[in-house]
Amino acid sequence: MAGETDQITHRIRELREIMELSQETLATKLGLTVDKYREYESGEADFPAGLLHEIARRFNVQMTSLLTGEEPRLHTYCLVRKGEGVGVQRRQEYDYQSLALNFVNKQAEPFLVTVEPDEPSTGVSFNVHPGQEFNYVLEGRLQVIIDDHELELSPGDSLYFDAGYPHGMRALGGTRTRFLAIVV
Repeated sequence: MAGETDQITHRIRELREIMELSQETLATKLGLTVDKYREYESGEADFPAGLLHEIARRFNVQMTSLLTGEEPRLHTYCLVRKGEGVGVQRRQEYDYQSLALNFVNKQAEPFLVTVEPDEPSTGVSFNVHPGQEFNYVLEGRLQVIIDDHELELSPGDSLYFDAGYPHGMRALGGTRTRFLAIVV
């Protein structure tokens, strides 16, 4: 995972330098503090998937290129069979499977996200990224905190929100939670 993170941060740093942008300028464009952006680019903190999506959009590259170093190739459709989504380990708390990694010019990034239960005393890890997000719970119960709002979602529940607000999620009830997340 450390090697993967190093490669992603290297690609982002290289793109930023090619575009002749300072860390300060890119941080401002992304709505981040310079210190937070530096944590991401140095590899001290994992880039949230939504932030990677926004960086790819700003640099006019595919998110696949940032994650794998390869260009996506599919134009007509991208079929992903059950259990065969490409793993994108971006945050320790969540296991992401990209459901359209190799599709060219995506307008959104769909993920299957698995959250394992943790200790009730463990705090929720918050995230902020540009854009919007849609979540649809498939199994388990999910606590979602957006800004100061605490919500509990069960299978079949959905949530659409502005991802620019601090948000975090965790599995409830001592069982694994799986949900579809679409970052726009």
